[in-house]
Amino acid sequence: MEFCEKCKSLMVPKKTEKGIVLVCRRCGHRKYIRKNESFKFSTVSSKKGSEVIVVDKKSQKEMLPVTTAQCPKCDNTQAVWWTQQTRSGDEPPTRFFKCTKCGHVWREYQ
Repeated sequence: MEFCEKCKSLMVPKKTEKGIVLVCRRCGHRKYIRKNESFKFSTVSSKKGSEVIVVDKKSQKEMLPVTTAQCPKCDNTQAVWWTQQTRSGDEPPTRFFKCTKCGHVWREYQ
């Protein structure tokens, strides 16, 4: 993710003739991405046929927090974790874990 230098709003990637440019939604400021910058671009298509471009400087493992949790599959003691609202809004979120060794995913209800 990149933020605008002028107004601090989120910048979104746009395809242009010169390549991909990050554009501020609020003020329109543009930032051209150099070829030597280490951005990872991927596209995701939705059911409506519109295209979304995801810009990621780090891999998912580097972005998620690591905690001490024992994997039920391989007994490794480290896992990355995230929370997601899987039930109604008045219920607590579900915490998901992913083993850093074997990649097994399990959940913990709070």
